[in-house]
Amino acid sequence: QVQLVESGGDLVQPGGSLSLSCAASGIDFSTYAMGWYRRSPGKQRELVAAISSGGRINYADSVKGRFTISRDNAKNTVYLQMNSLKPEDTAVYYCNAAYVFTYWGQGTQVTVSL
Repeated sequence: QVQLVESGGDLVQPGGSLSLSCAASGIDFSTYAMGWYRRSPGKQRELVAAISSGGRINYADSVKGRFTISRDNAKNTVYLQMNSLKPEDTAVYYCNAAYVFTYWGQGTQVTVSL
């Protein structure tokens, strides 16, 4: 059974930081590309950041320079460090694992507000 379990979502003030984690089980983690997506109210889900099995990284333009994605294959975990958070970063953040099949986590809420 494949599971992706996100954690770290919270309420934070603008300019603050959060670190999200996604622990994977049931997959050969090192072979999967891992990504973080988000869905804001009234918007479609969008890619935030992704890291390939070989470590190649790409970011959405809106988060470049503020967010950092990383992975620890020994811990089967992918991380998203979010700095200089803005109200428009408010969303449910989802972890994604993609290889032959694609899997999704249940999501974690990030709210950026005073």
